Amino acid sequence: MNKQAMPRSPLSQADWTLWRAFAAVLQTGSLNKAAAALACSQPTLSRQIAALEEHLGQALFERTKRGLRPTELAQSLAPKLRQMDDIAREATLMASGLGQAMAGTVRLTASEIVSTYVMPPILAKLREQYPQIQLELVVSNTLENLLERDADIAVRMVNPSQAALVAQKVAQWSLGLYASRAYRDRKGPLDLRNLSEYDAIGADKSDIVLRGYRSVGFDLRREFFGLRCDNQVVAFESMRAGAGIGPAFQFLAARYPELVSMLSDVEIPSLPVWLTAHRELRAAPRLRVVFDALAKALAEVDSAPVTTALRQAPRGG
Repeated sequence: MNKQAMPRSPLSQADWTLWRAFAAVLQTGSLNKAAAALACSQPTLSRQIAALEEHLGQALFERTKRGLRPTELAQSLAPKLRQMDDIAREATLMASGLGQAMAGTVRLTASEIVSTYVMPPILAKLREQYPQIQLELVVSNTLENLLERDADIAVRMVNPSQAALVAQKVAQWSLGLYASRAYRDRKGPLDLRNLSEYDAIGADKSDIVLRGYRSVGFDLRREFFGLRCDNQVVAFESMRAGAGIGPAFQFLAARYPELVSMLSDVEIPSLPVWLTAHRELRAAPRLRVVFDALAKALAEVDSAPVTTALRQAPRGG
């Protein structure tokens, strides 16, 4: 794992085990974490990476103080590795006779904001990969009762406490405080000493936004928000329209160049993303494949680099 060019191995094709090891290190960014995921030793995994690098004649990772950094070659191979993983999973299902067992419906639930801005491309890919599985999406900000089968799988920002449920933390999504560029240019950069002079967008009956402000030291009341709406999508679109300041996921705000960060000097706690299902997941092939596909897709949502849309642009810019 160094920058020096290495002679290409005479082998015509690298063992799939080596590619699997590479994929695990690329995904986790750590030999130790990848070894744990593959249930093998760290020295074994290191030898496998070295063998693949020898076969390719190029380095795949560079060692840094923060861990392993993938080379340009490694990054270019990532999409192909995901395709190989999908093909291997489908082949395993076919070989084990689970294809017919997967036919049926999987009922999902996610919040309004996640359902609108995150789930559609994920659902489209799921339908393409598993056309025999029918998907139902319950758009709701409340915690659906998975024990009563209101839904099979839930995407939530809290870890459920019921022992009969399977929960997996799949991501950690960064938050920010944003406003439209036009609003920022009109009101100026946010001055926390005069917070009441700004228009704020929050929830109506829900206390989720209030709790968010309190987590960074602002003990506000409901009346602080000049525009209140419990529909997360309406609140977000109102912020884009220039109605005031509101919270948003960084990856979502980055999609819209008209949004600018209004709170660059205060660190806002990120939100964990939990995928939850009934323990029946372990016995139902269609639930298991959808659960695994969702876990992988949601983990990649916040992986894109932060763009300039996330930075507090200079006034008038």
